[in-house]
Amino acid sequence: MVTRTRFDDSECPVARSVDAIGDWWSLLIVRDAFDGSRRFGEFQRSLGVAKNILTVRLRSLVAGGVLESVPASDGSAYREYVLTPKGKALFTVIVALRQWGEQNFFAPGEPHSQLVDRRQGQRLRPLEVLSADGRRLDPDDTTVHKVSTQ
Repeated sequence: MVTRTRFDDSECPVARSVDAIGDWWSLLIVRDAFDGSRRFGEFQRSLGVAKNILTVRLRSLVAGGVLESVPASDGSAYREYVLTPKGKALFTVIVALRQWGEQNFFAPGEPHSQLVDRRQGQRLRPLEVLSADGRRLDPDDTTVHKVSTQ
């Protein structure tokens, strides 16, 4: 069996973030949580993922502080999964992946789901990376600096 490489002690924030999320199932679970899924069965129906895989991913997201398992809102014996503040902070990541997917994986006119502003009913503007002074930045405008602790 292949051992998973861990990045939880990496100096790179991207590596640590990927290590915390784990895999594509986990990102899709987070996406569904943003879309209102709360119960195991809702995630399972939406994703079509095997129950054992979903169980492991949900436990991992709870252990990582991305989701919290809470009593069911209707008072039943079920548990529900809700996004924590750490999980809600992934919203921009999910929006960025959605917009990247819309731009790169759908033919013009091909139907797909759209994320819209609930109040205005309009699509969101494309995300942009901005400098501290508000300038739009592209990859060539940035560089990585190692931060040393003193």
